[in-house]
Amino acid sequence: MPGRKIYIGNLYCLADKENLRKLFSEYGRIVSIDMIQGTGYGYVEMSNTAEAAAAIKGLDGQEFLERMIKVKYADHPVYMQ
Repeated sequence: MPGRKIYIGNLYCLADKENLRKLFSEYGRIVSIDMIQGTGYGYVEMSNTAEAAAAIKGLDGQEFLERMIKVKYADHPVYMQ
């Protein structure tokens, strides 16, 4: 079952945690953001699964800082750390 942690890929190299906080806060309360600036990916954990699902539905394939981002559940084997 999908969880609350979301993978964000194809991020602009200068994107930072505050950029992600602003973007994802429109979909609910953010529990944590994990990313290393310049890597092109990060993880956002939402407070519940409904918020995570809404963020994925609303943001996957959308333009963010001039890049088309990938937004998927982080518990998918491809995105697990």
